[in-house]
Amino acid sequence: MLADVASTTGIRGRDHWHDPFMVREPMNQAHLVNRGGLQTLLDTLREQGYSVIGPRVSEGAVMTAPIETLEDLPVGWTERQAPGHYRLEKRPDKALFGFTVGPYSFKAYLVKPRLKLWSANLKGDQPTIEETPPADQKLALFGIRSCDMAGLRIQDQVFMREGAVDPHYQATRGSLFLIAVQCTDPAPTCFCASMGKGPQCSDGFDLALTEILDDSRHDFLVEVGSEEGRRIMTQIPHHDASREELNLVRTLWRRANASISRTMEVTNLKDDVYLASDHTEWDSVAQRCLSCANCTMVCPTCFCTSFEDTTDLTGDHAERWRRWDSCFSLDHSYIHGGHVRRSTKSKYRQWMTHKLATWQDQFGVIGCTGCGRCITWCPVGIDITEEIRLIRQQETSVKVKGELSP
Repeated sequence: MLADVASTTGIRGRDHWHDPFMVREPMNQAHLVNRGGLQTLLDTLREQGYSVIGPRVSEGAVMTAPIETLEDLPVGWTERQAPGHYRLEKRPDKALFGFTVGPYSFKAYLVKPRLKLWSANLKGDQPTIEETPPADQKLALFGIRSCDMAGLRIQDQVFMREGAVDPHYQATRGSLFLIAVQCTDPAPTCFCASMGKGPQCSDGFDLALTEILDDSRHDFLVEVGSEEGRRIMTQIPHHDASREELNLVRTLWRRANASISRTMEVTNLKDDVYLASDHTEWDSVAQRCLSCANCTMVCPTCFCTSFEDTTDLTGDHAERWRRWDSCFSLDHSYIHGGHVRRSTKSKYRQWMTHKLATWQDQFGVIGCTGCGRCITWCPVGIDITEEIRLIRQQETSVKVKGELSP
């Protein structure tokens, strides 16, 4: 499906699913740049009219924000993640990418948290409506990880399906320049390997970086993944990677893959979740869940939105806004006559069932990339991998044949 979307929208890259526990070979078009060359890459992108968005330290976490120099990056920082726990810590070196992912993916730059769709003005008896045009901007996402790359491909299914194209998303997505970073030190909450989404990305990027850092060197292996990436690389000082350097990168990748201990079995996942609709574990998790919606806000694929209509006191001007929403909010399930999902149990079950099961019916893919953010940023440390393990561990008490009860 994504290949069809890509062919009609001009998006570079294609979806490529592989054995998550196999380490692929670095591409033939692999080059080495030093730290200075990486700064040249940033400068070149800005000269080409791109606004560069990348990771930087803010408010005690690794956020995404505009960057201009390498010093804007989280130089020498790493983080400690666990269920319900996130802390930044200093590293003993000057690694630029010695962390995994913070609370925010790059989703907010394609699906804005709040967007004015149109405004209306009344002059005399004649109303006029002015739609908000898609933003005319070129974004370069610098340092995007494999889990968030996969998140973009999943969002493509949502916002660029035939007959339901979001022009704002499409305009930004079509002009993205993607500089991926291959993970060499995944967090304990990561389970991207189980989902086939990492820890390395294999395609869909323009350039992909692997940081090589030891006592004697600080370089970056750069893989070229598109014609635009190849064009940009002609302006960056580099040399072709040697066999020794490629072997070193393979070792870093193998070590990263072997370090991922958290897993989720995806075989028969959809059927198992459907059959567990009346499992007692939903009651157990509901006693801990705060319905705070943190899991949906940090998720790179959740896409629920709501709409707000506003007017001024004169009644001559009105606006419609789209904003992020969550299936954990009470009004999200409101239909005429009341709310469909009132209990915490029904809200959590809806989120997890949609993410792992009904998403597959809608879009043909699982709606989870294994980034682990929902585990880290849950205030009470609820672990989606543990929850799915528990509901599979025991037989469902009742196999529901009709709709889920609220």
